[in-house]
This record gives sequence, structure tokens and C-alpha cells, in this order.
Amino acid sequence: GRLSMICKVTENSQLNACLNIIHKSFQTVADDMGLTKENCPSHTAFMPLKKLQEQLKCGNSMFLYEYRNELVGYFSLEVNGNSAELNNLSVFPEYRHFGIGKELVSFAVDYSKNTLGVNKLKIGIVDENTVLKEWYGKLGFVHTGTKHFEHLPFTVGFMELDI
Repeated sequence: GRLSMICKVTENSQLNACLNIIHKSFQTVADDMGLTKENCPSHTAFMPLKKLQEQLKCGNSMFLYEYRNELVGYFSLEVNGNSAELNNLSVFPEYRHFGIGKELVSFAVDYSKNTLGVNKLKIGIVDENTVLKEWYGKLGFVHTGTKHFEHLPFTVGFMELDI
């Protein structure tokens, strides 16, 4: 059978698996940037389960990536007018550099276009994370600006892709 599969999250019971992937993936970012629960409680690495429960209830499209029967990746899509926001794209650290993130973005593009019927995919990233910015740039995302939020010790960069 296939080594990998992307499945839509439909049950609250699946959210713990989603949260585990988000926490472990974003912890490496938090560590790199010296972010802690104390100095940046709203960072994705410390996301509460309640936030995912609300997103599911609001009808966000959420997906788990399964590789060799293990759940190793996650992302969600939130429709806003004629665009979708790609949120919390995450892959377990030990599964990075296998092309999984690329596969997830490509799936997100197809799903956004064909199922959600939007023509733009948007993301918000830590703008100081040049590696990530370049990675999305290679996938065709264009940097559209930055914003500084009082409660965050970094700059948020915005990128989008016409689909």
C-alpha cells in the first residue's frame, strides 16, 4: 500500500494527535528563538487543546499526515473571503527534509482551489526565520509585508500564493 496518506480531521478525539505534532514541531522554533511559556505564552509551541477544538467547531479544514502508520504531520486551512489561510503546518523534527512539508503545501493548494474554491493561499510566519521564508519562497509564496504585535517578541511576516 501507500507509504503516506493525508486524512481530514473530523473527530475531537483526533485533536490530541494534532496538538502533539504541533507542540513537538514548534518547540524547535521556540528553542531556536529563546521563546518560553513565560515570555511568549501565545506561541504555537504552547497552544492549548481548546484552540484546536474551537477551530474544528468553526469548520476549519484540518489534516493529519500519516507516514508508515505513524502520524507525523499536520496543517489546517481557514477560509477568509476568496483566500484560505494555511495554519500550523508542522512536521515532526525527525521527519524533516523528506519533502513532507512540500507535499502538505501542494495538497493544501489543491484542496483550497478545488474544494474550498479560493484563489489565494496566505501564511503568517516568524519573519526573522529566513530559512522558512526562503523555503516558502521556493514554493512560490511572495512576501507581502510584516507586522509587529505588542505581545510577540518577533515580527510576523506575511506571504501569499496565487493558486
